[in-house]
Amino acid sequence: MPVIKKENYHDEQNKQNIVKLRAVLDTLPSFCKTFFRGIEEYTSARTRLAYAYDIRLFFEFLHEQNSICAKMEIKDFPLSILDNLTRMDIEEYLEYITLYQKDGRDITNDERGRARKLASLRSFYNYFYENEYIEKNPAALVPLPKRHEKEIIRLEPDEVAILLDQVEDGTKLTKKELEYHKKTKVRDVALLTLLLGTGIRVSECVGLDISDVNFDVGGIKIRRKGGYEAVVYFGEEVEKALLDYMEQREHIIPAQGHENALFLSLQNRRMAVRSVENLVKKYASRVTSLKKITPHKLRSTYGTSLYQSTNDIYLVADVLGHKDVNTTRKHYAAQEDARRRTAANKVQLREKR
Repeated sequence: MPVIKKENYHDEQNKQNIVKLRAVLDTLPSFCKTFFRGIEEYTSARTRLAYAYDIRLFFEFLHEQNSICAKMEIKDFPLSILDNLTRMDIEEYLEYITLYQKDGRDITNDERGRARKLASLRSFYNYFYENEYIEKNPAALVPLPKRHEKEIIRLEPDEVAILLDQVEDGTKLTKKELEYHKKTKVRDVALLTLLLGTGIRVSECVGLDISDVNFDVGGIKIRRKGGYEAVVYFGEEVEKALLDYMEQREHIIPAQGHENALFLSLQNRRMAVRSVENLVKKYASRVTSLKKITPHKLRSTYGTSLYQSTNDIYLVADVLGHKDVNTTRKHYAAQEDARRRTAANKVQLREKR
C-alpha cells in the first residue's frame, strides 16, 4: 500500500492560503495574475494573499470613486488603467481608506495600515513598470505616511511572575472559567511559559508538533516566517512546564488529523491562533488593567529581558527570527524607559518640611 505523508500544520496553512488567494484573484482584473506569478518564487502564500486583499481594496475604491472605472466591472479593468492613474488618484485612495464603509461597518486604517497598503501598491506598480508593461509609476511618487513610533508595551518582571501564578492558581477567574481551568491548567502553564521563555510567535507556537520538542538538546523546532526552520532553545522553567504537560498529553486521545499537534484544545484539536490570543487576554486582564497584553506583547517582554541580560542586540535579533536587526532595536525602549524613570525624583519642587 502506498504511504500517505501527513502534512504538518504549516503546509496545511499554506494550502489554505493558496486556495484563498485563487478565490481573490477570481475577483480581480486578469492582468493581476501576471504579478502574482512573478512574485511567487520569493514570497509566501500568506504574503501574496495579503497583497491580493490590499490590491482588491484599491480596485474597489476605483470602482466606487472613479467615474471612468465605475462604468466597468473590476474584472474587466484593462492593464492600461494603471497608466491612466495619477499620483493624485493614489493619494485620494490613501485618504479614503482612513475611514470607509464595507458591509455596513466602519473600517479605519491608521498610519501603519496606510503605509502597508501603499507598500503593496508600490510593489504591484513596480512589477509592471520594471517589466515594461506600463510607462508610468505614480505609486513611486507618493511618500509613505509618516509613522510615529508607539510605546512598546510589555510586562515588567513582577507582572510576569504574577501572570504565571495566576495561570497556575486561577484565583481571579470566574466560576465558569474555573471549571475549564481545572482541565486546561497544565496546558496553559506550559503554553504561557513557552511564549514568555522563548519569545516565539503565536503562529509558531500553535504549529508545534510533539516531535518538534527535543528535551535532549533543550530545544524546539519551529517554522519561521518565510518558511525556513529554526531551533529555539529553552531553559529549565520551560522544560519543567513542558514535561508536566507532555505527561498529561500522553493520556489525551486527539481528534482525527490532530494526532501530532502539541497543544490541543478542549475538543482535542490543534489550538488555533485566535484561541491562544483569547487565552492570553483572559489571564493577562486579571494581572494588569492598564496594558493590553497579547501574545506579541509576551514576545516583546522576552526580547526586552534577553537584551537587558545580554546587551547583545544581534543575539536578540537571531533568537527572535528578525531578518533586520533594526526591527529588534525597539527592545532598547525598556532600558531607555528605566533610565528616564530615574529622573522622577531628581528635581525637588519644594523643600521638605
